[in-house]
Amino acid sequence: MIDFGFDKLALIGAVALIVIGPEKLPRVARTVGFFIGKAQRYVSDVKAEVNRSIELEELQKMKSQFETAARDVEQTVHREVNEASSSFEQSWSEATAGLSSDGANSGTDYWTPAPPTYQHPKKNWRVKRSATPRWFKQRQGVRTHVQSGAARVARFRPARPGSPR
Repeated sequence: MIDFGFDKLALIGAVALIVIGPEKLPRVARTVGFFIGKAQRYVSDVKAEVNRSIELEELQKMKSQFETAARDVEQTVHREVNEASSSFEQSWSEATAGLSSDGANSGTDYWTPAPPTYQHPKKNWRVKRSATPRWFKQRQGVRTHVQSGAARVARFRPARPGSPR
């Protein structure tokens, strides 16, 4: 990189003052500063884009590593489950080899319990609704009793002057 010291910058400024002149020098300096700033912003944008692409590549590599590790774990789990189920099936078949399905060989009847039947939970929604305190229902605007539309209008109608209400 080019190394500019104070002496070189002073020499460049003196030459620019002589060549350009004192009237145009501030405007030229502003323009040069503007273009230098624009170049610096462009360089920093390029650096940021390169860093983002490098980070993206690293993330993609990490993602592929995690995917392969997860696949390996999944295959291992499936293999172990298959081995365990096959050994269980084998030991089950060995244990039940002497028994027949109708019980004729052993002479004893095995009682098998009936499968459980569905029972309704017997939840009463009226009981649930009444468990909420009345003050809470009034605050939330829950209707606690039925009222016709005409009765609601009459209830909330403003009182006329001279009426007993």
